[in-house]
Amino acid sequence: MNKKNKHNTYNSLFHWQSFRLKLVFEGIAVGIITGLLVVLYRYSLEKAVIVLNEIYKILLRQPQLIPVWMVVLALIGYGLGMLVKHEPMISGSGIPQVEGVLQGKLKMTWWRVIIGKFVGGILAIGSGLSLGREGPSVQLGSAVGQGFSKVFKRIKIEEKYLITSGASAGLAAAFNAPLAGVMFALEEVHRNFSPLVLLSALSAALSADYVSSGFFGLKPVFNFKNLSILPLKYYFYVIILGVILGLLGVVFNKTLLKAQNLYSKLKFVPKEFRIIIPLFVSVILGLFLPQVLGGGHELILSLVTASDASLKFLFLVLLVKFFFTMISYGSGAPGGIFLPLLAIGALIGSVYSFILVHLFNFDNIFTINFIILAMAGYFTAIVRAPITGTILITEMTGSFNHLLSIAMVSITAYIIADILGSKPIYESLLSRFMHNQGSELSVGSNKHKAILEFAICMGSVLDGKEIKAVKWPSHCLLVAVKRGDHEIIPKGDTIMQSGDYLVVLTNEDKVSKVNDTFIRMTKSREIST
Repeated sequence: MNKKNKHNTYNSLFHWQSFRLKLVFEGIAVGIITGLLVVLYRYSLEKAVIVLNEIYKILLRQPQLIPVWMVVLALIGYGLGMLVKHEPMISGSGIPQVEGVLQGKLKMTWWRVIIGKFVGGILAIGSGLSLGREGPSVQLGSAVGQGFSKVFKRIKIEEKYLITSGASAGLAAAFNAPLAGVMFALEEVHRNFSPLVLLSALSAALSADYVSSGFFGLKPVFNFKNLSILPLKYYFYVIILGVILGLLGVVFNKTLLKAQNLYSKLKFVPKEFRIIIPLFVSVILGLFLPQVLGGGHELILSLVTASDASLKFLFLVLLVKFFFTMISYGSGAPGGIFLPLLAIGALIGSVYSFILVHLFNFDNIFTINFIILAMAGYFTAIVRAPITGTILITEMTGSFNHLLSIAMVSITAYIIADILGSKPIYESLLSRFMHNQGSELSVGSNKHKAILEFAICMGSVLDGKEIKAVKWPSHCLLVAVKRGDHEIIPKGDTIMQSGDYLVVLTNEDKVSKVNDTFIRMTKSREIST
């Protein structure tokens, strides 16, 4: 038997049984490398923002220099456009591309993504575009995971876990939120609550957060002080806020996709020039409404202290931030939507609180609570990851006192978005990205084997069925059924149960189709319909 090929059937199955503990140590290594890379990325962005603020102070004093600044931005925009044109995988958030790689639909060259995303993100966000650092951080981490796998010649299934670990570490280092990083990897990126994913992602996220905290300190990203616990008698207003956020989250998703459509219709503007459009818009905003520039971190913090802001001004900032985010992201510039959507959510919460305080005589002390709640609910309505949203905002604010109200607003917003048929934004962006590329970028090999793992949901077509009663997709082999700590060798009369994990062997070039088919089969009937 040929054992030299690490990707053949024998070695794929052999490594599957032996690499569980190894994944933990590899996750730690990937987390440390990712943590250092994201720390450098965050530090560079902070310095770029400081320089940008100084530039606009100079422009306000010496407006004759504005044309010079616009020439500089035109050169930056063209440079970004050329970067994205030569490496499409670095465009936008990067999270949809990571999901596409894990599903076998896209192909990623790790070193090109690291260089392109790092440089592109600093130029785009540092120039004032309304984009966030979290998407690039997730993609940088996933590229580190893939690079680790390539350098040390790991098998394909191991590489996928390392990519997921890197993605988890990227988010953890970006926001000092290790638990949210793990949950994001489970709930959104890998969409699998496998213990293997949990072990590798957790070890990577914790080590990345340790590195990040060593540089930026242990304080939460949003260090809100004097947080009061929202009384239970006000929870009715939390549900109302969740309904509003669910509706506005659907609006965000639809508008973001339409913004991409609008750019694609600009046939007279070459792709390498399109990023110049939002950069020129940023000049006007930087002179008259600088609060909306960048991701929105400082904007969120200012809402807590700006108690004297008028309702008209809050609405203005909300609308401008919303549409500037659409213009910025739609151009394809490297940058995420996490932080901008959190800023928009915080603005919605601030407006909602203003109305409650002035019309319903609410105590002004609860304004911070509604800002926090709105960030969580808006995130959930858009990304459709309620557990991640709840944990993320809890970690970012450093307080568990509002966990119940955050969970309530998140699930309410999730239900409203689901009723309205809004798809998760990253799923929609992945479909749009692949459509724009014209075809699937991944060309696998039928000589290399890949192992996939799928969890059977309660109420799925497989729940309670015998293996022999199921018409399985072609080009794959069911090699094991994992039930808790036990691994069952599949036989014709083996009855599958909800909670079981199916271990499937297939050719690398069939991963995408097999993955899509099994996801449909293992989902509950209610979810799949």
